[in-house]
Amino acid sequence: MSWVAVVLLACAVLVLAGAEWPHLERRLGGEARRRRERARRKAGLKVLRSETDEFEASVQRDLENLPTIEERDSRR
Repeated sequence: MSWVAVVLLACAVLVLAGAEWPHLERRLGGEARRRRERARRKAGLKVLRSETDEFEASVQRDLENLPTIEERDSRR
């Protein structure tokens, strides 16, 4: 292999690495680590559905108990 071929091969590797760098950074960089940690934390969470009926009833009671203001006559 001549030195010209080695230089061309090295340039091709550098161009390929430069083109793929954003993709590699997304998959292997710090942001990817944070996303994996967040996904791991979220996997342990669960949604509680039993309290929604009580919550809805509480909100409805609060809305019914709000004071109301009667509209004034605009002709005055």
